[in-house]
Amino acid sequence: MSGTDLPPELVLRVDGLGKEYRLYASPRQRLKALLTGRALHHSHWALRGVSFELRRGQCVGVIGDNGAGKSSLLKLLAGTLQPSAGRIDRVGRVTAILELGAGFHPEFTGRENLYFAGSMIGIGREEMARLEPEIVAFSGLGDAMARPVKTYSSGMTVRLAFALVTAVQPDVLIIDEALAVGDQRFQKKCVERIMAFKANGCSILFCSHSPYHIRTLCDVALWLEGGRVREMGPTEPVLGAYEMHTRLAQAAEQAAEHGPDGAGAGAALPPEMVVSTEELPARAAAPAEGRRSDAAGTASIVSVTLANLGEGDPPLLESRDLVATIVVRGQGDERPNVGFMIEQSRGVGITSLATHEEGAAPRQRADGLWESVLTFPDLPLHSGEYVVSAFLFDASGLVVYEQWYQFLHFRFVTPTLMPGLVRLPHHWS
Repeated sequence: MSGTDLPPELVLRVDGLGKEYRLYASPRQRLKALLTGRALHHSHWALRGVSFELRRGQCVGVIGDNGAGKSSLLKLLAGTLQPSAGRIDRVGRVTAILELGAGFHPEFTGRENLYFAGSMIGIGREEMARLEPEIVAFSGLGDAMARPVKTYSSGMTVRLAFALVTAVQPDVLIIDEALAVGDQRFQKKCVERIMAFKANGCSILFCSHSPYHIRTLCDVALWLEGGRVREMGPTEPVLGAYEMHTRLAQAAEQAAEHGPDGAGAGAALPPEMVVSTEELPARAAAPAEGRRSDAAGTASIVSVTLANLGEGDPPLLESRDLVATIVVRGQGDERPNVGFMIEQSRGVGITSLATHEEGAAPRQRADGLWESVLTFPDLPLHSGEYVVSAFLFDASGLVVYEQWYQFLHFRFVTPTLMPGLVRLPHHWS
């Protein structure tokens, strides 16, 4: 659809966009409808009445529950689906990172697929011949380019696909849950390329279930609910409203699961205390003594220790201060960043911190590892059980290399008998 009517500050305008899927009870019903012209289907509108604008250099995070219409919206904007209603006006080159590698022919070699798939996204043979060396170098596939794609691992396919679709600076970049692909090194290259696009004025539509990445990357958030725009505006207030919606939905599900008497774990928690633990990407928990990766150049958490832990299950913190020492291995010569999170034992979030958010950095030890010591003086928590998590980021803070999620529980006893979770800074007047 033409974008010639758009003002110069806009690259995309969506007006009254809708997408209908016609559902038939059986293939026979579909055929009967074609032959008779009768409406024998049920309509499902994945999107209805969606309108918004995308400015040059703007990064919009698309959020919403499963089934809200996020993927349908991105496919419509990328041109892989046709709308049932409304209008899309866009200018310039639009590149979509959706189902990476889905357009490759398994019998073709990697090099043949470059030209085949490249033609599908508007890259002609002459332009592809010019771009090919850089694409191959970025993918790191080398001699594997002469092999059929059917012999590739899934990681190799994704690397080639990402290198292809990002070979040319687009005016609009559409990303659907594909910020990080491949191993650590390639994941970092992907993020760096996307950030370079953004720095050069590329407009980005980024769909993700990670509030952390939405907050870090996007200046505007678009919240879809039931195929309609629920809210759009500056990231933090929209994301905050969506997270509250999520917490209330989780609380309602828990109430329904445990019955009207509220029996069961977490039933005593009010809705505002039931929080999502999706702030950072989840991985299996590691033991306190560490889960190491000895692959050369692989970034990893080496150890996380809490000082002054006594006996018991969970162990008792025998100090007024909480002191955590986090030791990590960086990737090559890169200075990494670390994060730390404390939650109440039932998963109620208390605080999360990261070095790159606070102008801090781990120090490098003589053995080449990196160490951070985080101290919470006079820990302002009331008596109870708590759990900690640790995170390892790249230098930018965008790539999450590894996490030890809820890996260590501890007990804390405070002299105060007042109810609550924390002692907030305060004064009486």
